[in-house]
Amino acid sequence: MSKIMFDYTKSILERVSFDPILFCKELEKAIKSLLPYEMEQLREWLSNFIIEKPELQQCLLIVNQ
Repeated sequence: MSKIMFDYTKSILERVSFDPILFCKELEKAIKSLLPYEMEQLREWLSNFIIEKPELQQCLLIVNQ
């Protein structure tokens, strides 16, 4: 079940990546619903994902809190 939630989270974040504010809001929601080991996976995925989208760099701070 948790793999499904993690994949769902990634798909939502990919879809809203055009808007940094919306992306940050969805990221905050994801943090509340993911398990600790999934958060580690999300950090890794996010680090790779924002390489191509520098406007989302600020959202990395939310995950690293």
